Amino acid sequence: MTPYAWLQRWSVCFTMAITMTVILWGCANVPRHYVRMAEPDTTLTALITHPEMYRGKVVLLGGTIVEEEENEQYLWLHVKNRPLDQDYIPHRPIDMNGPEAGSYWVMVTKQEFPRQYRLWARMTVVGRVTDMQRLETEPVLSLLYVRGWGINSAHNGIWENVDPRYIPSFPGGIKRN
Repeated sequence: MTPYAWLQRWSVCFTMAITMTVILWGCANVPRHYVRMAEPDTTLTALITHPEMYRGKVVLLGGTIVEEEENEQYLWLHVKNRPLDQDYIPHRPIDMNGPEAGSYWVMVTKQEFPRQYRLWARMTVVGRVTDMQRLETEPVLSLLYVRGWGINSAHNGIWENVDPRYIPSFPGGIKRN
């Protein structure tokens, strides 16, 4: 094999390796740095049972939006839990009346959040656990990252907080622990 043929073959292999890396990186359902930040294997049941263990920590949950509320600054999403699989894709819990079939709340600054979220059938949520609860036992997460899964791929979307260390102030009237 001539040096030119060897160089040409090596260039093609290198280009294919880079292309596959970029494609696979782009297919990740949750960016790696959020997976590393999150408490491993967190479930809604654990979050509700031991809220003090998770306060201020980042968690990964799945869900579907069942209700929304707005005030001047924040959008509050009431989310029915959908456990995540190994690829961080939300699915219905095995028992629709079991502990993993509960709900939680997500809060996000409404000016930054895309209105496309109303087309999401499911979502993968990365959020920081606040020291608040709504409706007695439902935890509240401050949203860092969300991947929305639409009924068709044209409705999919991603939103990311530009400063994941930011912890917003909370309006009065919300129960704090």
